Amino acid sequence: MQAKAALILVDVQPDFMPGGALACHEGDAIVPGIDKLLNRQLFMHKVATQDWHPRGHISFARMHTGRQPFQQIPLYGHPQTLWPDHCVQGTPGAALHPDVDWTSMDLILRKGSRPDVDSYSGFHENHGPDGTRPSTGLAGWLRERGVDEVYVAGLARDVCVLWTVQDAVAAGFRAHLLWDLTRPVTPDTDAATRATLKAAGIGIVESVSDLH
Repeated sequence: MQAKAALILVDVQPDFMPGGALACHEGDAIVPGIDKLLNRQLFMHKVATQDWHPRGHISFARMHTGRQPFQQIPLYGHPQTLWPDHCVQGTPGAALHPDVDWTSMDLILRKGSRPDVDSYSGFHENHGPDGTRPSTGLAGWLRERGVDEVYVAGLARDVCVLWTVQDAVAAGFRAHLLWDLTRPVTPDTDAATRATLKAAGIGIVESVSDLH
């Protein structure tokens, strides 16, 4: 068991899987592997993030007249992708996936609950009206437990998982992305994601079977 490493599972929720409101490419394919990884008990510290939006969230396309999902608008001086309504608080699509045993989680961190700010990363919300990215408190929580390294899996590889590993590095943690336990919104982004990870010094673990 890795005492100074934490596993961060990002947004493993039905709305990000086929049939869900904002389906990632093959998003459901990671579920069995994540459950098996948790059963291996390789990590002393385990965190799950959960997208948890109020109805009428600012990232929902229908809240912007004349706009369609996946269009971008400027918001607080930064580009904001508009999404279909997804992960609305209390709906089945917002639940953590029922085929994963979540009982070993040390922390379930709900994000995106502010109606006026989107939230991709497990460490910081997106830019808000004051120009800052508010902290979720995750970095402090990890440091208090002596964690200096994180392994990240979940959905989506090219959005919330990517932002989470980037913010982990910015906060001073060594970071790795578990490639086979992530899926993108669209595989068209995979080459760009790999290039971004390598440029940031983020490790890519191609197969979870390489973890010991």
